[in-house]
Amino acid sequence: MKLLLDNIRSAYNVGSIIRSCDAFGVKEIYFSGITPDWDDPKVKKTSLGAERNINGFICTDTILKIKDLKLDGNKIVGLEIHKNAVNLDQYAVSKNTVLVVGNEVSGLSEDVISCCDRLLQIPMSGVKESLNVSVATGIALYELTKV
Repeated sequence: MKLLLDNIRSAYNVGSIIRSCDAFGVKEIYFSGITPDWDDPKVKKTSLGAERNINGFICTDTILKIKDLKLDGNKIVGLEIHKNAVNLDQYAVSKNTVLVVGNEVSGLSEDVISCCDRLLQIPMSGVKESLNVSVATGIALYELTKV
């Protein structure tokens, strides 16, 4: 499983996501758009060294990266609250899955959504309809990497 971070604003969220990737066996992360990468001190502070166990790649264009990943045989799944999204536990993940998560405020853009093979969502029963991106990513990675 791989992860693509699209325009995540907070370096602290990125560091937390990296720790979750390490915990759930994700070995590749793509940093796209404005997403802070390994060199940001706040990312390093929050990831607590987990970045040393994961391969990180910087890409400037999310759409082009998704197209490249598809050409390599990957399935692209976006984590987004959307009318076409299915609940996480209803998706049969493959080893060639790339999870795409988006900006803390705006989520995934319509262009990114249109490139995804499937959209996934976390079923929620509370009043709020969304979670912090690092929390949501951790939940999704847990569910998608269960054996």
